[in-house]
Amino acid sequence: MKFGTKVIHAGIEPDPTTGAVMTPIYQTSTYAQESPGKHKGYEYARTKNPTRSALEANVAALENGKKAVCFGSGLAATGAILQTLEPNDEIISTNDLYGGTYRLFTKVFGKYGIKSHFVGMSKPADIEEYINDNIKMIWVETPTNPMLNIIDIEAVCTIAKKHGIPVCVDNTFASPYLQNPIDLGADIVVHSATKYLGGHSDVVHGIVVCKEEAFADELFFLQNAAGAVPGPQDCFLILRGIKTLHLRVQRACENARKIAEFLKTHEKVANVYWPGFEDHPGHEVAKRQMRDFGGMVSFSLKYDTFEAAAMVLGNTHFFTCAESLGGVESLIGHPATMTHGSIPREQRLKVGITDSLIRLSVGVEDASDLVADLKHALDWIEV
Repeated sequence: MKFGTKVIHAGIEPDPTTGAVMTPIYQTSTYAQESPGKHKGYEYARTKNPTRSALEANVAALENGKKAVCFGSGLAATGAILQTLEPNDEIISTNDLYGGTYRLFTKVFGKYGIKSHFVGMSKPADIEEYINDNIKMIWVETPTNPMLNIIDIEAVCTIAKKHGIPVCVDNTFASPYLQNPIDLGADIVVHSATKYLGGHSDVVHGIVVCKEEAFADELFFLQNAAGAVPGPQDCFLILRGIKTLHLRVQRACENARKIAEFLKTHEKVANVYWPGFEDHPGHEVAKRQMRDFGGMVSFSLKYDTFEAAAMVLGNTHFFTCAESLGGVESLIGHPATMTHGSIPREQRLKVGITDSLIRLSVGVEDASDLVADLKHALDWIEV
């Protein structure tokens, strides 16, 4: 089954009761049992819900995994993965990652004795020096947030497999349309489904896809025990969004290319970060492990100040200044004060998150309107 068919049909069957083509929203908290313990596969909605089950089957198929588990948010999904660890366990993570993930690693799980090493992974061999008997997971984001570095998933997984360490890949920026980490050797894939999977900025959701059923079953147990579940309406909205995933992401990729090329030639722009450029250090790896280069673009200004960045962010029309990404509408953000504000300034600067860095989530509008919008905003910067 090809991807464009999978998004419509994988894991989805007409409702057996009514024949409804769209998966119904099973808005119920509990289920009737014929007798104690004798039921139709559903007992209580925290444990299982038919709308959620359909979504889990669909996303597992998109990522070529065995099972998927849905959560109330991307961070809830990440938190459940980390709950499989124990005190004194350690994680090797990329050093350029979503600020909320950094905060969760350091401020929440750090106090329970789980240590995180934040490492540049552009050269996967650099991971080796951090490996010890306590390392129980390697955490990868690629493309990274917000610098759009590319990490060679297959190379990282080869190193990890040698030491018996599972690899988790946050695939939010790429989406399963552009990249399938399990095919490259990863054990776990996590998505903030709020982003490209939902695609319409109207739902908060998270999904974990597992290569092995045993790990998925452990997550199901934790989910039922801790309760970080999504509601059926949220699951329905993600299912609805996935049906156009391939169309939306492809259009976003096409628009991002035109915007990146425009920014690269603008006199007030210092650097443009987009893996589609041939001179991007991760370009060849991206060509190998992705189907296109994504709809995210970051750039810094020659006037490297917060004031200059604020001038741009405050003068766009089609790019909305907002957190999040992956929706049909274009968004513009300032990582240092928004998505990555929880990371200490010195840590941000080490990976290139300067005061003038701006991150774009390119939507599906007409590319000429988006380029004109950015040109207008950049004109507001005073020389």
